[in-house]
Amino acid sequence: MKTLQTLASASLIALIFLCLAWELWLAPIRPGGSSLAFKALPLLFPLMGILKGRRYTYQWAPMLILAYFTEGVVRAWSDTGLSAWLAGVEVLLSVVFFFAAIYYAKLSAPSRRAG
Repeated sequence: MKTLQTLASASLIALIFLCLAWELWLAPIRPGGSSLAFKALPLLFPLMGILKGRRYTYQWAPMLILAYFTEGVVRAWSDTGLSAWLAGVEVLLSVVFFFAAIYYAKLSAPSRRAG
């Protein structure tokens, strides 16, 4: 359980930093940074619940991450150069978070812990 929580927390935090660095410094759409950096804001909503191990957050946060997975797949396919590589990292981080959160929610169910 602790491993799943650590994986989910680390991948979520890494995804937040990736989104910010990607759109502000590494490969922004416009030189000097773009307002797409605001895409990192929704990732802050589940952050405290994930860090504290709240099962309810682990149940709904994977649905939020699917948007980042989708963006990563689209941009990995359509962008070139560094931006395509960053999109691939976004896909990887979103997949790691998705499965860690899903399995944490499944294994922390009251019926699983009682038996």
